[in-house]
Amino acid sequence: MKTKALVLFSGGLDSRLVIKLLQEQSIDVEAVYIKLPFGSGCCNDFQCVFNYSQIQGVKLHVIDCTKPPLFNEYMEIIKNPKYGRGVSLNPCKDCKLFLLKKAKELGENIKADFLATGEVLGQRPNSQYKSHMILIEKQAGLDGKVLRPLSAKLLPETEAEKKGLVDRNKLLAIEGRQRKKQIELAKKYNIKYPAPAGGCLLCEKDYCKKLKEFLNFKEKLNIKNEEIQLLSLGKHFRSPLTKNKIILGRNEEQNQQLEQINQTLKYNIIIPKTIPGPTAIFENIQDKELAEQLIKIHSSKNNSKDKSKKQFEKLRI
Repeated sequence: MKTKALVLFSGGLDSRLVIKLLQEQSIDVEAVYIKLPFGSGCCNDFQCVFNYSQIQGVKLHVIDCTKPPLFNEYMEIIKNPKYGRGVSLNPCKDCKLFLLKKAKELGENIKADFLATGEVLGQRPNSQYKSHMILIEKQAGLDGKVLRPLSAKLLPETEAEKKGLVDRNKLLAIEGRQRKKQIELAKKYNIKYPAPAGGCLLCEKDYCKKLKEFLNFKEKLNIKNEEIQLLSLGKHFRSPLTKNKIILGRNEEQNQQLEQINQTLKYNIIIPKTIPGPTAIFENIQDKELAEQLIKIHSSKNNSKDKSKKQFEKLRI
């Protein structure tokens, strides 16, 4: 029987190259895309991820962590990371550990001989130093069982290499944040790939300011994925009356997104009909008057710079 590998596939250039490198060794490759609430890596466009897997003839598995119960499990990691955070709210080691554990379960189900990732030694400071990699895979119960083809020659031999399931001589020794070698390989394999942008929202300070405030407010309450989606949209205000939120769209596109998300959340909503203003959604009906005032203040026809507008800005999150 052919050797089977399960690749943790973010959709970015590195994991695309891993698929090609393993296929070159006649290994049967399957891939898993783990969809996370705050972004899944270099490519958050699932259609792009799916298209690449189809072009390469790779079976794609999807683990959706934006829905319960995995959403709830992941949010507990965000709130209480065991291994700390990066410069913002990013619990990189805990997140990587979570991903490996989920991939391990899938790998056992499909009878994969080993797991492989697109990690590059030293590329990300919070999870891709050698000591971090060893710690994470050990805690996941995968000590020596995770192959990193792009940096394999700089790391200890894995079980797959020792057993001859993979030819170590055909693996690489890439290190650091430069992507020159990866780009050369992409040209060799004629691979199209997304620009490294977007990534994880937990690394963005402005976003995390809203998230931290939200988590503190919702500390003992159940959190919904739709509420997390709202953090990327609009202007957020905290009502002094009810302590609940009022959210205004910034433009027509965001107004439509708020309306769509609210079909699930079932908040109160005001869609202006007589003036060109933002859509507002708010949790508590007692905040209707304040929501109407905010819509008026933020209407495109309102040029007011009076004290009331400044007062409303004090409610801004």
